[in-house]
Amino acid sequence: MDEKILDYLKRKKDYVSGDHLSQRLGISRQALWRHIQSLKDSGYEIVAVPHIGYKLISSPDRIFASEIASRLNTKSIGRKIYYYDSVSSTMDTALKLGIEGACEGTVVLAESQVKGRGRLGRIWVSHKYKGIYLSLILRPKILPNETAILTLLSAVSICEAIKEKAGLEAKIKWPNDILLHNHKLGGILTELQAEMDEVHFVVIGIGLNVNNDKKSLPDNATSLKEHKKENINRVELLQEILRRLEANYFLFQKKKAAAIIEKWDEHNITLGRRIRVSLHKRHIEGEALDLDIDGGLLVRGDHGLVEKVMAGDVVYCR
Repeated sequence: MDEKILDYLKRKKDYVSGDHLSQRLGISRQALWRHIQSLKDSGYEIVAVPHIGYKLISSPDRIFASEIASRLNTKSIGRKIYYYDSVSSTMDTALKLGIEGACEGTVVLAESQVKGRGRLGRIWVSHKYKGIYLSLILRPKILPNETAILTLLSAVSICEAIKEKAGLEAKIKWPNDILLHNHKLGGILTELQAEMDEVHFVVIGIGLNVNNDKKSLPDNATSLKEHKKENINRVELLQEILRRLEANYFLFQKKKAAAIIEKWDEHNITLGRRIRVSLHKRHIEGEALDLDIDGGLLVRGDHGLVEKVMAGDVVYCR
């Protein structure tokens, strides 16, 4: 009921009488007052004037499920949202939900993570009420070796959303880093439950520095606020990320990986550079030539041979 009241107040620019609102929602005036108080307790500024009604003045800087779902207008992604003020890890929560049968498009959001995870067991620091930390459950009908494309798809979607909502040109460092002026802005973690020839589900984790202050970030990191010199509306940015994820996911389903790789190339800063890729027991140094159709990075090593790398830490040599 809180969500219905909030949606109604958002659509009205002026005061709404308590009688009118209670009649429209089919609840008593006393029940309406309790819901209004609940919204105020959550941080919404609502003015109540006797004999005139209620008016929404402002919303809190929170990525509440109701805020994200409002006017999201997607078909599947974000139709089911789990929101947490704090959670151990959105990835762990989403993996559990996926095993339990959560539908495709389910999103797990958190204002902070106690044990946020990055690639290769690294820690992702999740400052409360500052960034975007989400995990998305997908159930694509693809083979396990095709899931690398979903990481590229997610990176493209984030860059497009940042351009639309913040006017900034974020770039992609293969395989999963989002950069702004050569500093890390965000990262993507992709995990899956699968058999040899079948993907049960994929969880895509996204961590993005939005309104973080420079002093709270590592030396090699940045935030959108640092470059815009103002706070970014996290709700609007997150909604746009989900819309772009859905649009690109549908594009992938319709036109396959080539369409995603073409879009990825518009944002990439890896191809054509001399790089060093650290693998489990060795490293490759050479030129990043191209992407394979499955999202693997083709590297021409100093020995002249071209190798395909599906995962690894990339360092630019120049």
